[in-house]
Amino acid sequence: MHDTTCTPALADIAAMRDAVAAAGGDPAILSPTLPVDVSVDHSLAVDHYASTGAFQANAKNEYGRNAERYAFMKWASESMEGVRVHPPGTGIMHTINLEQLATVLQVGKDGFAHPDMLLGTDSHTPMINGIGVMAWGVGGLEAESVMFGQSVSLAVPKTVGVRLIGCLPAGSFATDLALEVTHRLREIGVTGEFVEFFGPGVATLSADARAVVANMAPEYGASTGYFPVDKSTVEYLARTGRSATLCARIEPAFRAMGLWFDPDATPAFDREVEIDLSTITPIIAGPRRPQDRCAPSGAQARIENAIGRPLGHTDKDESCPPDGAVAIAAITSCTNTSDPSLLVAAGILARNAREKGLTSAPWVKTSLAPGSPSARALLQRAGLDGDLSALGFDVVGFGCTTCIGNSGPLPEAIELALNDGKAVAAVLSGNRNFPGRVHPKLDLGFLASPPLVVAYAVKGDLKGDIATDPLGVGTHGEDIFLADIWPDAVDIALALTKAQSAGDVSRAFAGASQSAAWNKIDARSQSQFPWDAASRYLRPPKFASAVQPTRLGHYRAKPLMVLGDDITTDHISPAGAISADSAAGQWLVSHGAKCDDLNVYAAYRGNWEVMLRGLFTNKLVRNHLQDGLAPYETVLGDGRVMRVFEAADAMAQRGDNAVLFAGERYGMGSSRDWAAKGVALLGVRAVIARSFERIHRTNLIGMGILPLQIANGFVPQSSGISPLDILEIDVPSAELVVRKKVPVRLSQQNGPEQSILCYAAVETQQEVGILQEGGVLSKILTSCLG
Repeated sequence: MHDTTCTPALADIAAMRDAVAAAGGDPAILSPTLPVDVSVDHSLAVDHYASTGAFQANAKNEYGRNAERYAFMKWASESMEGVRVHPPGTGIMHTINLEQLATVLQVGKDGFAHPDMLLGTDSHTPMINGIGVMAWGVGGLEAESVMFGQSVSLAVPKTVGVRLIGCLPAGSFATDLALEVTHRLREIGVTGEFVEFFGPGVATLSADARAVVANMAPEYGASTGYFPVDKSTVEYLARTGRSATLCARIEPAFRAMGLWFDPDATPAFDREVEIDLSTITPIIAGPRRPQDRCAPSGAQARIENAIGRPLGHTDKDESCPPDGAVAIAAITSCTNTSDPSLLVAAGILARNAREKGLTSAPWVKTSLAPGSPSARALLQRAGLDGDLSALGFDVVGFGCTTCIGNSGPLPEAIELALNDGKAVAAVLSGNRNFPGRVHPKLDLGFLASPPLVVAYAVKGDLKGDIATDPLGVGTHGEDIFLADIWPDAVDIALALTKAQSAGDVSRAFAGASQSAAWNKIDARSQSQFPWDAASRYLRPPKFASAVQPTRLGHYRAKPLMVLGDDITTDHISPAGAISADSAAGQWLVSHGAKCDDLNVYAAYRGNWEVMLRGLFTNKLVRNHLQDGLAPYETVLGDGRVMRVFEAADAMAQRGDNAVLFAGERYGMGSSRDWAAKGVALLGVRAVIARSFERIHRTNLIGMGILPLQIANGFVPQSSGISPLDILEIDVPSAELVVRKKVPVRLSQQNGPEQSILCYAAVETQQEVGILQEGGVLSKILTSCLG
C-alpha cells in the first residue's frame, strides 16, 4: 500500500476498533492477518526544482505538511501487528517491490516452493509482472477485506496473449513499446482480462524493460501484463542484490512447475495479438489519454484538435512561453525511472545538449524524481548527474511527485501564459495524462520517454516536429537538431556497464530507511487511536463507525448526475492541489488552514469532510442533467442548482434515493477507493453505466453500491434525462445473484416511460454477499461484533 491508500484504510480500521471497543470487545482483534508493507511515496511535492538544494527543501516541506498523517501511520505500525512502513525517501512502492521485496519464488513452511504472488492497492501493481510475479491491483476496500483474512475472489478472466517478435531498434525504448502496447490493446478492449507476453521477442527485452510494459497494464485496461520467468529474471534479481541461494533455486523450480519461459512455445489464449518490436519508433501519447499515441510530429495537431483552434505564432520574446509551450517537463514515475537504461539515456542526451551549448527553456518547470534512491548513485557513477542538473533536472526527491499530481506551483511565466489564453502542456515520463491530473490548471499532457522529456524541455514547446525542427542554437551559432544529441545505444551500454553495481540498491534503501526525520515522529502503541477533534487531516469516517444497512431493495430514485464516457477516478475524486476558493478549500480555511498552503486532496483521505467537498470538481467533468452546470454542480427537481454534495444532502433530507448515470469506461484510472467512498457519502444506491473499469467496480461493491451495467442501446448522456425523472429499481437483497438481469424503469417528465435493460455487474458470490451486508466494512464489523 502507499500512504494515500493506507491512510483511509487505517482510518477505517481505527474507527472500527472504536466501534468494537464501544460494544465491549477487544479492539486489537482488528489487526491484519497478512503482512502489510506501506510505502510513503505519494506525498512529496515539487515545490523546489532546478537547484541542488531542491531535494532537502522538498523533503522538509513534505514532513511539515504531513506530520499528522505520518504520526498516524507510525501509530499503526506500532499498534497493528504485521504493518511495516517504509518512510519517505525510500522510493516508490512498485520500485521497492521490484528491487527489494519480491522474491519470484517462495518456499513455504512445509518446504514446498511456489511462485510469488501479490495484491497491491494501486492500479500499477502489475509492474512486478515484469519479473514473473503474478500480481494485480485491488481497491483499498478489497485490500482491507484481505487484510482481515477474507479470500480473494474473481471470475476466471479471459486471457490475451501478446506475441512479441523481433527486437527494439536502436533509438527506441521500453517506453515507446509500452505506449504502443497500450494503444493496441485499448483498441481491441481487454478490460479486466489477463494479458501475457510470449514469443521470441520477449527474450530480447531486459527485465527492466518488461517492467515498464507491465506497469502500464491499467492503461491498456488489463488486470495483468505478465512476463514469464527466464534467465533475464534471474540476472535482474542478482543485479539488485538478491541472495545467491534464491537465484540458484529459481530455474530448477520453475522448470519443474512447467513455468520456465520457452520463446518457441505458443500457450493457449482466448485471443492473440502480435507486435513486431522492430517496428517500434519513438512516440508520445496524449494530450488527454495514455492510449492516444502518436509520432512527435503529431503533437501540434493533437493539441489543436483538443483546444479547437490553431496554435498562434511563436513570440519574438524568447523568454516568453509561446502558444503550445511546455509548462512541465518531468522525469517521474515508477513506470520509466526503474529502468536504468532510460535514466542513462536521459543523462546522455542532457550531456550532449550541454556540450552543444543548449539548455532548457526558461519557462519550463523541470524535475527528476526517480522511483529508487539507488538512481542517484547510478547517475553519479555514470558521470551524468551534473549534465542533468545543468539542464534543470536535479533530483527533487524519491517519490511519485508530478505523475500523481504533486507537481507543485507552476512557474510565473506559465501562469501568465494561461491568463493570456495560451495553450500549455506537461511532458512527463509517467503513466497517465488525464486532464487536470498533473496539475489542476493543465488540461493537456503528453507521456514520453525520459530522453524525450529532456529534449522537450530544451525545445520548450510542442509545435512542429521535434525530430526535424531545430531545438536551439549551439555555441557556434549553428542550429542543433534532435539527431545531434539523441543518445547512442553503444554509449548507453557503456554507461550502464560503468555505473551499475549490485550493492547500490540495498545500500541506498538501507540508508534511506534510517530517516532521522521519521525516527523523530512520536507515536505510542495503543489499541485505539487518539482522534483529535480539531484535526484537519484525520476524522473518524462515518461509514466505518457502525454497521451500514444494505443499499439493495425495491425503490424509486432520482438522478443525482448524468456523466459521459471516460470518467476517471481523478474526475470523481481528485488527488491534486486544493484551491482556496473551492468548497474543500473554504472548509479548510474555516478550520485554520492557510490559504496559500492547503496541500493536496490526496493528503486528506483520512478526512471525509474534505473528500466529500472535493467530489466531481475536475473542471472537465460535465453533468448532462442540465446545460450550463459547473463541474461541481447539479440541479434538483425544483430547479435549484447546488453543489453536488449539498444537493445530495437536500435529496436525503426529502427522503429521495439517488442514482448516478455514466457512459463507457466509468471509473478508469487510479484504484482510488475514495471515488467510491465519496459516492457512498452522497447517498447513491446504484451507479448505472454502459461499462465499468474493474477496480472501481469492486470499490463500488465494497461500499455497498450496486453497479448496474446497461445491456441495451441506452446512452445516458444523450437520452435527455432530467432532474424530474423517476427511476424504479427492483433488486431485493435475497434475490441478487451474479450478473442478475435488472430492468430499470425510467419515467421521464418529457418523454414516454422506458425500460433500461441492465444487469448487476457482480462477478462472484462473494461480491453478492458483500452487497447484501452493506459493504466490506460492514461485513468486517459484523463479524467482529458477533
